[in-house]
Amino acid sequence: MNMLEIIKEQSGYIIAKVNITEANLNHSDQFKTELVSLLNKEQKNVWLSLEQVAYVDSSFLGALVAGLKHALGSGNDLMLLGLQKDVYDLLKLIRLDQVFKIYADEQTAKAALTQ
Repeated sequence: MNMLEIIKEQSGYIIAKVNITEANLNHSDQFKTELVSLLNKEQKNVWLSLEQVAYVDSSFLGALVAGLKHALGSGNDLMLLGLQKDVYDLLKLIRLDQVFKIYADEQTAKAALTQ
């Protein structure tokens, strides 16, 4: 089963949904592989929809950061959409909200990027 599902393709970005509820060590390697592959294939910004993800551990956060570094290294970006409150609070606590662009949804992200 693919962990990432492309749910929308636009000219400058794609939205990919993360299809797991517990983002942990069991999923981090596969997630990182799928994310890097997606970034390489699409060559555009990737907006990750994390609406389904209720729990995130440090190994999965590491995979997210590795994905962001890969995206930035190829001149693209990786943004996070639709975080559940607990996941957002964790990212804020460990200051990853300073590293990632985080938006409630696609409309909010578009509005922020066009300012």
